Amino acid sequence: MRKAPVSTELFERRSVDVRLGGRYSLANRRDMQGNRREFACRTSRVSPFQMMISVPVLGAIGERVVSYFGEFGKLDGWVSQHVEGGFLIDLAVPKEKRAQLAGKLSWLEKRQKETVIDARTQERIIPENPHSTLIFADGSTLGCFVIDMSVTGAAVSADVQPAIGAPLAVGRSVGRVVRHFAEGFAVKFERPVDRDYLEHLIIKT
Repeated sequence: MRKAPVSTELFERRSVDVRLGGRYSLANRRDMQGNRREFACRTSRVSPFQMMISVPVLGAIGERVVSYFGEFGKLDGWVSQHVEGGFLIDLAVPKEKRAQLAGKLSWLEKRQKETVIDARTQERIIPENPHSTLIFADGSTLGCFVIDMSVTGAAVSADVQPAIGAPLAVGRSVGRVVRHFAEGFAVKFERPVDRDYLEHLIIKT
């Protein structure tokens, strides 16, 4: 039986800012074989009771969510609230695991504060805002989640998986789909993007 939702006030008081990449699936999103489809996601705030994540595909309020993060493992729950670009999950976590999660959150928060990395020095950049728009050859558009990006391409998660070779644009950067993976697909740009303008060209503003 689902427990009563945790109040937003309690979430704000007991949550920490932690940004971790992971994947999730929704009860009502399935592939042609009837299996749950997986999408990429990223946490923004997490408590032992709830988790706020940025996503490419929203679940309905009350819909079951299964998520996986390397640092936390598998976390089940329900969509309790929609926010811009994502949703809040009420976590279905046993009491003993909540204590472990609280300890892990404290450690992660401390580690992230102490470890400051200039993302622009890395080959692949994780954008501050992961949301963008796909523009297809027929002119249609669809919101998407940029997992990471570089001057030559981007890894994307969306409620569609275009065929290998399909032309499209991620934001204003034109390319073609070159690879599929569980949570999405990879796009190679027609020409390298100037690193100084990478996020400006790709990410939704």
